[in-house]
Amino acid sequence: MMHDHAHAHAPNSHDRAFALGIALIVGFVAVEAFYGWKVDSLALLADAVHNLSDVAGLVLAWGGAFAGRLRPDARHTYGWQRASILAAFANALLLLVAMGALAMEAVQRFATPAPVAGLTIIVVAGIGIVVNSLTALLFMRGRERDLNIRGAFLHMAADALVSVGVVVAGILVLLLGWQWLDPAVSLAIAVVILWGTWDLFRQSLHLLFDGVPESVDLDEVRAALLAQPGVAQVIDLHVWAMGTSRIALTAHLVVPEGPVDDAFLRQAGELLRDRFDIDHVTLQVVREPIADGCEIPRCADAPGLGTGHAALRR
Repeated sequence: MMHDHAHAHAPNSHDRAFALGIALIVGFVAVEAFYGWKVDSLALLADAVHNLSDVAGLVLAWGGAFAGRLRPDARHTYGWQRASILAAFANALLLLVAMGALAMEAVQRFATPAPVAGLTIIVVAGIGIVVNSLTALLFMRGRERDLNIRGAFLHMAADALVSVGVVVAGILVLLLGWQWLDPAVSLAIAVVILWGTWDLFRQSLHLLFDGVPESVDLDEVRAALLAQPGVAQVIDLHVWAMGTSRIALTAHLVVPEGPVDDAFLRQAGELLRDRFDIDHVTLQVVREPIADGCEIPRCADAPGLGTGHAALRR
Protein backbone atom coordinates (compact mmCIF):
# COMPACT_ATOMS: atom_id res chain seq x y z
CA MET A 1 0.00 0.00 0.00
CA MET A 2 1.26 3.44 -0.83
CA HIS A 3 0.18 6.51 1.10
CA ASP A 4 0.59 10.17 0.38
CA HIS A 5 -0.77 12.82 2.73
CA ALA A 6 -0.93 16.51 1.99
CA HIS A 7 -2.16 18.98 4.56
CA ALA A 8 -3.14 22.59 3.97
CA HIS A 9 -4.15 25.22 6.43
CA ALA A 10 -7.61 24.92 7.89
CA PRO A 11 -10.22 27.44 6.78
CA ASN A 12 -10.02 30.81 8.51
CA SER A 13 -12.21 31.09 11.57
CA HIS A 14 -15.15 33.49 11.44
CA ASP A 15 -15.71 33.47 15.22
CA ARG A 16 -15.25 37.23 15.57
CA ALA A 17 -17.58 37.88 12.62
CA PHE A 18 -20.27 35.65 14.12
CA ALA A 19 -20.01 37.24 17.57
CA LEU A 20 -20.09 40.80 16.27
CA GLY A 21 -22.84 40.03 13.75
CA ILE A 22 -25.06 38.43 16.40
CA ALA A 23 -24.54 41.36 18.77
CA LEU A 24 -25.43 43.90 16.07
CA ILE A 25 -28.55 42.06 14.93
CA VAL A 26 -29.82 41.39 18.47
CA GLY A 27 -29.55 45.08 19.29
CA PHE A 28 -31.35 46.07 16.12
CA VAL A 29 -34.10 43.47 16.59
CA ALA A 30 -34.89 44.94 20.00
CA VAL A 31 -35.20 48.45 18.53
CA GLU A 32 -37.15 47.35 15.46
CA ALA A 33 -39.60 45.14 17.36
CA PHE A 34 -40.30 47.88 19.92
CA TYR A 35 -41.07 50.53 17.33
CA GLY A 36 -42.92 48.08 15.11
CA TRP A 37 -45.19 47.28 18.06
CA LYS A 38 -45.47 50.94 19.08
CA VAL A 39 -46.62 52.17 15.65
CA ASP A 40 -48.38 48.91 14.68
CA SER A 41 -46.26 48.43 11.54
CA LEU A 42 -46.43 44.92 10.16
CA ALA A 43 -43.51 45.71 7.84
CA LEU A 44 -41.26 46.53 10.80
CA LEU A 45 -42.52 43.56 12.82
CA ALA A 46 -42.03 41.28 9.81
CA ASP A 47 -38.48 42.50 9.37
CA ALA A 48 -37.84 42.16 13.13
CA VAL A 49 -39.02 38.54 13.13
CA HIS A 50 -36.90 37.87 10.09
CA ASN A 51 -33.87 39.45 11.74
CA LEU A 52 -34.55 37.39 14.86
CA SER A 53 -34.54 34.26 12.73
CA ASP A 54 -31.23 35.48 11.32
CA VAL A 55 -29.84 35.59 14.85
CA ALA A 56 -30.85 31.97 15.27
CA GLY A 57 -29.38 31.26 11.85
CA LEU A 58 -26.08 32.88 12.77
CA VAL A 59 -25.97 30.91 16.02
CA LEU A 60 -26.61 27.70 14.08
CA ALA A 61 -23.98 28.60 11.49
CA TRP A 62 -21.48 29.47 14.23
CA GLY A 63 -22.18 26.20 16.00
CA GLY A 64 -21.79 24.29 12.75
CA ALA A 65 -18.51 26.02 11.98
CA PHE A 66 -17.20 25.29 15.48
CA ALA A 67 -18.25 21.62 15.34
CA GLY A 68 -16.61 21.29 11.94
CA ARG A 69 -13.26 22.22 13.49
CA LEU A 70 -13.39 19.47 16.11
CA ARG A 71 -10.69 16.88 15.55
CA PRO A 72 -11.61 13.36 14.38
CA ASP A 73 -11.48 10.54 16.91
CA ALA A 74 -12.03 6.79 17.04
CA ARG A 75 -15.83 7.21 17.06
CA HIS A 76 -16.06 10.02 14.52
CA THR A 77 -13.30 9.40 11.99
CA TYR A 78 -14.36 12.34 9.83
CA GLY A 79 -14.84 14.58 12.83
CA TRP A 80 -17.98 16.72 12.98
CA GLN A 81 -17.65 18.48 9.64
CA ARG A 82 -21.16 17.58 8.53
CA ALA A 83 -22.48 19.80 11.32
CA SER A 84 -21.90 22.78 9.03
CA ILE A 85 -24.22 21.22 6.42
CA LEU A 86 -26.83 20.54 9.08
CA ALA A 87 -26.53 24.16 10.25
CA ALA A 88 -27.03 25.48 6.72
CA PHE A 89 -30.07 23.19 6.29
CA ALA A 90 -31.58 24.21 9.65
CA ASN A 91 -30.91 27.86 8.84
CA ALA A 92 -32.77 27.58 5.52
CA LEU A 93 -35.64 25.63 7.07
CA LEU A 94 -36.02 28.21 9.84
CA LEU A 95 -36.24 31.04 7.34
CA LEU A 96 -38.74 29.21 5.12
CA VAL A 97 -41.06 28.60 8.06
CA ALA A 98 -40.72 32.15 9.44
CA MET A 99 -41.32 33.83 6.09
CA GLY A 100 -44.25 31.54 5.31
CA ALA A 101 -45.95 32.59 8.53
CA LEU A 102 -45.27 36.27 7.86
CA ALA A 103 -46.64 35.99 4.32
CA MET A 104 -49.91 34.59 5.69
CA GLU A 105 -50.13 37.44 8.21
CA ALA A 106 -49.51 40.02 5.49
CA VAL A 107 -52.28 38.57 3.32
CA GLN A 108 -54.70 38.75 6.26
CA ARG A 109 -53.67 42.38 7.01
CA PHE A 110 -54.70 43.42 3.47
CA ALA A 111 -58.33 42.94 4.53
CA THR A 112 -57.93 45.27 7.52
CA PRO A 113 -55.00 47.64 6.94
CA ALA A 114 -54.01 49.66 9.99
CA PRO A 115 -52.53 53.18 9.97
CA VAL A 116 -48.79 53.27 10.52
CA ALA A 117 -46.21 55.97 11.25
CA GLY A 118 -44.21 56.41 8.06
CA LEU A 119 -41.42 58.51 9.63
CA THR A 120 -40.75 55.92 12.33
CA ILE A 121 -40.60 53.18 9.69
CA ILE A 122 -38.10 55.20 7.64
CA VAL A 123 -35.77 55.87 10.58
CA VAL A 124 -35.81 52.34 12.01
CA ALA A 125 -35.45 50.65 8.62
CA GLY A 126 -32.63 53.08 7.76
CA ILE A 127 -30.76 51.85 10.82
CA GLY A 128 -31.43 48.33 9.56
CA ILE A 129 -29.73 49.09 6.25
CA VAL A 130 -26.55 50.09 8.09
CA VAL A 131 -26.61 47.18 10.57
CA ASN A 132 -27.35 44.50 7.99
CA SER A 133 -24.82 45.86 5.50
CA LEU A 134 -22.08 45.89 8.14
CA THR A 135 -22.96 42.35 9.19
CA ALA A 136 -22.94 41.13 5.58
CA LEU A 137 -19.46 42.60 5.08
CA LEU A 138 -18.22 40.45 7.98
CA PHE A 139 -18.97 37.32 5.95
CA MET A 140 -17.73 38.40 2.53
CA ARG A 141 -14.46 36.56 3.01
CA GLY A 142 -14.97 32.82 2.67
CA ARG A 143 -18.47 32.89 1.19
CA GLU A 144 -17.29 31.43 -2.13
CA ARG A 145 -15.86 28.28 -0.55
CA ASP A 146 -18.20 27.58 2.35
CA LEU A 147 -21.97 27.09 1.98
CA ASN A 148 -22.45 27.78 5.68
CA ILE A 149 -20.68 31.15 5.48
CA ARG A 150 -22.41 31.86 2.19
CA GLY A 151 -25.78 31.36 3.87
CA ALA A 152 -24.89 33.89 6.56
CA PHE A 153 -23.68 36.41 3.98
CA LEU A 154 -26.73 36.05 1.73
CA HIS A 155 -29.13 36.48 4.64
CA MET A 156 -27.47 39.67 5.80
CA ALA A 157 -27.20 41.08 2.28
CA ALA A 158 -30.86 40.26 1.63
CA ASP A 159 -31.81 41.95 4.90
CA ALA A 160 -30.08 45.14 3.80
CA LEU A 161 -32.06 45.13 0.56
CA VAL A 162 -35.27 44.39 2.44
CA SER A 163 -34.64 47.35 4.73
CA VAL A 164 -34.27 49.53 1.64
CA GLY A 165 -37.73 48.36 0.55
CA VAL A 166 -39.17 49.17 3.96
CA VAL A 167 -37.70 52.70 3.77
CA VAL A 168 -39.29 53.21 0.34
CA ALA A 169 -42.63 51.99 1.70
CA GLY A 170 -42.36 54.36 4.66
CA ILE A 171 -41.70 57.32 2.38
CA LEU A 172 -44.72 56.48 0.22
CA VAL A 173 -46.95 55.99 3.26
CA LEU A 174 -45.77 59.34 4.63
CA LEU A 175 -46.27 61.22 1.36
CA LEU A 176 -49.32 59.50 -0.13
CA GLY A 177 -51.01 57.86 2.84
CA TRP A 178 -51.10 54.45 1.17
CA GLN A 179 -51.59 52.29 4.28
CA TRP A 180 -51.90 49.14 2.20
CA LEU A 181 -48.20 49.46 1.34
CA ASP A 182 -47.26 48.18 4.81
CA PRO A 183 -48.69 44.66 4.32
CA ALA A 184 -47.67 44.80 0.64
CA VAL A 185 -44.04 45.37 1.56
CA SER A 186 -44.29 42.67 4.22
CA LEU A 187 -45.52 40.21 1.60
CA ALA A 188 -42.78 41.29 -0.81
CA ILE A 189 -40.19 40.76 1.95
CA ALA A 190 -41.48 37.24 2.55
CA VAL A 191 -41.48 36.37 -1.16
CA VAL A 192 -37.95 37.71 -1.73
CA ILE A 193 -36.54 35.83 1.24
CA LEU A 194 -38.40 32.63 0.36
CA TRP A 195 -37.01 32.83 -3.17
CA GLY A 196 -33.46 33.46 -1.98
CA THR A 197 -33.59 30.84 0.76
CA TRP A 198 -34.88 28.05 -1.46
CA ASP A 199 -31.50 27.62 -3.17
CA LEU A 200 -29.73 27.33 0.19
CA PHE A 201 -32.35 24.81 1.34
CA ARG A 202 -32.02 22.78 -1.87
CA GLN A 203 -28.21 22.71 -1.83
CA SER A 204 -27.90 21.84 1.86
CA LEU A 205 -30.50 19.05 1.53
CA HIS A 206 -28.62 17.74 -1.52
CA LEU A 207 -25.36 17.63 0.43
CA LEU A 208 -27.00 15.94 3.42
CA PHE A 209 -27.77 12.99 1.15
CA ASP A 210 -24.16 12.83 -0.10
CA GLY A 211 -24.97 14.55 -3.38
CA VAL A 212 -22.12 15.69 -5.60
CA PRO A 213 -21.41 19.37 -4.78
CA GLU A 214 -22.57 21.74 -7.49
CA SER A 215 -19.03 23.04 -7.95
CA VAL A 216 -17.89 19.60 -9.17
CA ASP A 217 -18.63 18.16 -12.62
CA LEU A 218 -18.39 14.39 -12.21
CA ASP A 219 -17.76 13.79 -15.92
CA GLU A 220 -14.86 16.24 -15.86
CA VAL A 221 -13.40 14.54 -12.79
CA ARG A 222 -13.62 11.15 -14.50
CA ALA A 223 -12.01 12.54 -17.67
CA ALA A 224 -9.18 14.12 -15.68
CA LEU A 225 -8.41 10.81 -13.96
CA LEU A 226 -8.60 8.90 -17.25
CA ALA A 227 -6.05 11.32 -18.68
CA GLN A 228 -3.44 10.23 -16.13
CA PRO A 229 -0.62 8.05 -17.55
CA GLY A 230 -1.58 4.38 -17.81
CA VAL A 231 -5.17 4.76 -16.50
CA ALA A 232 -7.55 2.65 -18.61
CA GLN A 233 -10.72 2.91 -16.50
CA VAL A 234 -12.13 4.79 -13.55
CA ILE A 235 -14.64 2.80 -11.51
CA ASP A 236 -16.31 3.14 -8.10
CA LEU A 237 -16.05 6.93 -8.42
CA HIS A 238 -17.75 8.72 -5.52
CA VAL A 239 -17.68 12.44 -4.70
CA TRP A 240 -19.44 13.99 -1.71
CA ALA A 241 -19.20 16.87 0.74
CA MET A 242 -17.67 16.17 4.14
CA GLY A 243 -18.77 19.63 5.25
CA THR A 244 -19.71 22.92 3.65
CA SER A 245 -16.09 23.66 2.72
CA ARG A 246 -14.50 20.22 2.17
CA ILE A 247 -15.05 17.69 -0.62
CA ALA A 248 -14.03 14.03 -0.61
CA LEU A 249 -13.45 11.54 -3.43
CA THR A 250 -12.87 7.80 -3.65
CA ALA A 251 -12.20 5.84 -6.83
CA HIS A 252 -10.63 2.70 -8.31
CA LEU A 253 -8.15 3.40 -11.10
CA VAL A 254 -7.56 0.52 -13.50
CA VAL A 255 -3.89 0.62 -14.58
CA PRO A 256 -3.18 -2.61 -16.56
CA GLU A 257 0.53 -2.01 -17.10
CA GLY A 258 3.39 0.09 -15.88
CA PRO A 259 4.59 1.01 -12.39
CA VAL A 260 2.42 2.98 -10.02
CA ASP A 261 4.43 4.83 -7.42
CA ASP A 262 3.96 7.62 -4.92
CA ALA A 263 4.63 10.26 -7.57
CA PHE A 264 1.74 9.00 -9.69
CA LEU A 265 -0.66 9.06 -6.76
CA ARG A 266 0.56 12.45 -5.57
CA GLN A 267 0.12 13.94 -9.04
CA ALA A 268 -3.45 12.61 -9.32
CA GLY A 269 -4.32 13.93 -5.88
CA GLU A 270 -2.85 17.37 -6.54
CA LEU A 271 -4.75 17.55 -9.82
CA LEU A 272 -8.04 16.90 -8.04
CA ARG A 273 -7.23 19.42 -5.34
CA ASP A 274 -6.05 22.21 -7.62
CA ARG A 275 -8.60 21.81 -10.43
CA PHE A 276 -11.71 20.70 -8.55
CA ASP A 277 -10.94 21.75 -4.95
CA ILE A 278 -11.33 18.14 -3.80
CA ASP A 279 -8.99 17.93 -0.82
CA HIS A 280 -9.71 14.51 0.72
CA VAL A 281 -8.79 11.93 -1.93
CA THR A 282 -8.58 8.15 -1.68
CA LEU A 283 -7.43 6.32 -4.81
CA GLN A 284 -7.11 2.56 -5.10
CA VAL A 285 -5.14 1.25 -8.07
CA VAL A 286 -5.98 -2.15 -9.57
CA ARG A 287 -4.54 -4.09 -12.54
CA GLU A 288 -7.93 -5.19 -13.83
CA PRO A 289 -11.53 -4.10 -13.18
CA ILE A 290 -13.02 -5.38 -9.96
CA ALA A 291 -16.09 -7.54 -10.46
CA ASP A 292 -19.37 -5.69 -9.97
CA GLY A 293 -17.61 -2.37 -9.72
CA CYS A 294 -19.56 0.82 -9.37
CA GLU A 295 -20.28 2.77 -12.52
CA ILE A 296 -22.53 5.79 -12.71
CA PRO A 297 -25.49 5.60 -13.19
CA ARG A 298 -25.49 1.91 -12.12
CA CYS A 299 -23.88 1.51 -8.73
CA ALA A 300 -23.16 -1.63 -6.73
CA ASP A 301 -20.81 -1.84 -3.79
CA ALA A 302 -18.18 -4.46 -4.20
CA PRO A 303 -15.01 -5.20 -2.24
CA GLY A 304 -11.75 -5.66 -4.08
CA LEU A 305 -8.01 -5.97 -3.62
CA GLY A 306 -6.00 -2.94 -4.66
CA THR A 307 -2.32 -2.36 -5.30
CA GLY A 308 -2.11 1.29 -4.32
CA HIS A 309 -3.77 3.85 -2.10
CA ALA A 310 -3.46 7.58 -1.64
CA ALA A 311 -5.11 9.90 0.84
CA LEU A 312 -4.54 13.61 0.45
CA ARG A 313 -6.02 15.88 3.09
CA ARG A 314 -5.99 19.46 4.10
